[in-house]
Parts: sequence; C-alpha cells; structure tokens
Amino acid sequence: MYDAILPIHSLVRWLVLLSLIYSITLSARAYFQGGQFSKSDDSVRHWTATIAHIQLILGILLYTKSITVKTFFSGNQNMESFFFGAVHISSMLIAIVLITIGSANAKRKKDSKEKFKTMLIWFSIALLIILLAIPWPFSPLAHRPLIRNY
Repeated sequence: MYDAILPIHSLVRWLVLLSLIYSITLSARAYFQGGQFSKSDDSVRHWTATIAHIQLILGILLYTKSITVKTFFSGNQNMESFFFGAVHISSMLIAIVLITIGSANAKRKKDSKEKFKTMLIWFSIALLIILLAIPWPFSPLAHRPLIRNY
C-alpha cells in the first residue's frame, strides 16, 4: 500500500501548491483591486481546501506505514526519521488546519473584500508553513527529488 500511495502523495503536493498559489494570487488581486467575490472565487476557495484535505488523508496513510516514521518511534532516531516522524507531520497538520479555518472564515464573511482578505492571510501563512515542511532536494533535514521516477 505504501508504494502505491507514495507517488500519489508526491503528485498531489504539486496540486496543493498550485491551488494555494492560485488562490493567494486571486485573493490578492481581487482584494487590492476591489473585486467582487463570485461563485468561481468560492469554488477556488473550496477546491483549494479539498485538495489539501485529500493530501492530508494520503499523508496520514503514509505516516502509518512509513519505515522512516517507525524508526522515529523505535528510539533509533536520525535526522530524516525526526523530520518525517515529527516535523513534517506536525507542520502539515498545522497548515491544513489554517487552510480549513481560512476557508471556513472566508465562506462566512459577508463582504467580498473581507472574504478575499481572509483567504489571502490564512492561505499565505499555510503556504509558508508547507514550503518550510516539504522535503526539498536541498533540505538539510530530509530531502526527496522534485519529481519522483516511478
């Protein structure tokens, strides 16, 4: 199961990043130009949160099956097992919570400018956390390729 979910998780990370960048760009442009919050904007808000939640489910499945995470909990820790066993999972959970709160708060706002401002702030903070917690090829904690060869 781990080998089947890992490539999907790796692919969906790009969807999460692209949807967040698109949502943030859309929100910033509309906020500063005084745009009206449309059904299309609401759909972007909704799908950004949904894609992030799908990634969370995939990540939790991987977390329960990962040998690296099992190494972390066995007490035989190294930098990579610490990163995936503690840093990556906690950071990503926080980011998903922020996306969820931002999405829910934006949905409840009455004013278009407030909707865009809410998405812009919450989604930007979440994106920053996600970017810090991804195992980039240049990361000193744990590194993975940008695109996996399957």
